[in-house]
Amino acid sequence: MSTVPRRTALDALHRSLGATMTDFAGWDMPLRYGSERDEHQAVRTRAGLFDLSHMGEITVTGPQAAQLLNHALVGNIATVGTGRARYTMICRADGGILDDLIVYRTGATEYLVVANAGNAQTVLDALRERASGFDAEVRDDRDAYALIAVQGPESPGILAAVTDADLDGLKYYAGLPGTVAGVPALIARTGYTGEDGFELFVAPEHAERIWQALTEAGAAAGLVPCGLSCRDTLRLEAGMPLYGHELTEALTPFDAGLGRVVKFEKEGDFVGRAALEAAAEKAAANPPRKLVGLVAEGRRVPRAGFAVVADGTVIGEVTSGAPSPTLGRPIAMAYVDAAHAEPGTAGVAVDIRGTHEPYRVVALPFYKRQK
Repeated sequence: MSTVPRRTALDALHRSLGATMTDFAGWDMPLRYGSERDEHQAVRTRAGLFDLSHMGEITVTGPQAAQLLNHALVGNIATVGTGRARYTMICRADGGILDDLIVYRTGATEYLVVANAGNAQTVLDALRERASGFDAEVRDDRDAYALIAVQGPESPGILAAVTDADLDGLKYYAGLPGTVAGVPALIARTGYTGEDGFELFVAPEHAERIWQALTEAGAAAGLVPCGLSCRDTLRLEAGMPLYGHELTEALTPFDAGLGRVVKFEKEGDFVGRAALEAAAEKAAANPPRKLVGLVAEGRRVPRAGFAVVADGTVIGEVTSGAPSPTLGRPIAMAYVDAAHAEPGTAGVAVDIRGTHEPYRVVALPFYKRQK
């Protein structure tokens, strides 16, 4: 197996812009172009441009595509209308989360499943295995797409300048085929920043043209290129879980406080149903640790894996932590015992290299945009 990182279609462009590159899930990706804080603030107040071509696209087609996805995933994909999208998960038979996904219904019998970069092969293998007996095809389309995101309050105006698509009529978690900068694209109103924005699925050979067109269209509005570092602080402020941090194979959706994505009412069996029914009952009777927000009283930044303590006893663990540019202080997401999960709970601290730093328990998300 090759250990050389894969490069996106925009690799040379990132380097020409002076990006600091990093290996992420086997891909060479831009971490930042300049200041992470400036990139973060641009997305919150103006707009940012991201290369997300490392995400894993899998197409599921055929007369029984919906039935296959209903069997393979925990959500009710059969009720997704054409042109709409749904957040869901794929679980093991024991209920452990293999990945969280967005599924776009792109046609009457065609779906685009978007997996996290590090889990794309796992999801592809699981879908192919679970497709046995269904009249449907699972196709690896990772090389067929580049993915460019424009995110932030100015993004609708910027994208409108280079597309003839009806963006006003495009709802959140919807996608439609259109033309951007003269080339075909699937235009989706989705994102991972907590802001309004769009994700554009395009052929790799068209990626640079679209990036440059958006850059020019957004210049007056203050659009800047953004790397993965600010994408992480943006999603953290928005309380959005990241696989490998808030979501793992050791957790069920109910452990993660995301039991709502599991649709027991859908027709037929699905992988993990029995285990997830048991997990739902257990969570209702005796809540496990809950995912909460933590805001620092001081300046020291918590990191994933740090212990959360109260009265000298470990009551949880940090899953993600970073300085919050919007709040002006360090924040974290953490799983903590239910007894300490209520917002405002006193006496909670994070063990940062032997010092118990005081933190406030708050409800997620830390930040919510004004509609």
